[in-house]
Amino acid sequence: MERRTIGAAALAVGAVGLGCMPMSWAYSTSRQRGDESLRAVHRALDLGSCLLDTADMYGPFTNELLLGRVLRERRPDAFVSTKVGLLVGDQHVVANGRPGYVKRACDASLRRLQTDVIDLYQLHRADPEVPVEETWGAMAELVRAGKVRALGLCAVGARSSRRAGARLHDATIRQLERVQQVFPVSAVQAELSVWSPQALEALLPWCAARGVGFLAAMPLGNGFLTGTLTPGEGFEPDDLRARHPRFTAEMMAANQPIVAGLRRVAARHGGGVTPAQVALAWVLAQGGQVIPVPGAKRERWVTENAAAAALRLTPEDLTEVAALPGAVGSWD
Repeated sequence: MERRTIGAAALAVGAVGLGCMPMSWAYSTSRQRGDESLRAVHRALDLGSCLLDTADMYGPFTNELLLGRVLRERRPDAFVSTKVGLLVGDQHVVANGRPGYVKRACDASLRRLQTDVIDLYQLHRADPEVPVEETWGAMAELVRAGKVRALGLCAVGARSSRRAGARLHDATIRQLERVQQVFPVSAVQAELSVWSPQALEALLPWCAARGVGFLAAMPLGNGFLTGTLTPGEGFEPDDLRARHPRFTAEMMAANQPIVAGLRRVAARHGGGVTPAQVALAWVLAQGGQVIPVPGAKRERWVTENAAAAALRLTPEDLTEVAALPGAVGSWD
């Protein structure tokens, strides 16, 4: 698989990563199978999708424990990315960016992951009660201690408060400008997909200008862009899509032209190319520092996603995808 570089630390990874969250968190619990997920992780590593993206809050904790079962056997094959800064309570999530907590959380993640170093340690969300520079400074100390190789920042969520007229990622860019003065940012993680291209406006250019890697979260639109979801089929109550405004039956039906466009492009490439692969290839085409991190928990989807790294869209393909209608339904 093609290799791409993550930021200031110049860390090379496969062009398509693996988002591990669906194995333990946020999607239908009844469809989560530990052994099946382990096979998916092994398959990803076999194919060169070495960036394994997790977080201590996924589960919570169980996702890191699951990956630890693979890493104890295959640590040299993997690029481990985990996150800190969010705590899961009873029906709520809160931020904790206190330096002492960050250091304890890192040690706990290392134990669960069964490794002595985290390749990329990401701040999941800044704590509004703690200056982000203090949190980032504690993370930088972990690099100097040899427990972490590089630092990353996750974008502020789309539903966070925004000033009138502000662009979606203005708050994230302000955070990045602040922490960059403390210790180099190697990667930024934010949503980027055919139906959520807002990062192209300002956030991705900010990263490109500074040699910062960009991890594209939700590059398959939480599964919608795969074309495998049926409008009106519904989701289990614990599935995040059950509350997402783009996943009502009405909005899913209204957004079908996006999937139809991806199917048209896929058909021109033949050989069993899928809408999901076109969607991932579009993300890859947005810049050499962009690494899509599609979530998957089955070998079949991992294999399909990894193959997208070899798909080269033509200028005509990219023009057609760019002309697809915007998504209907939004958190905003």
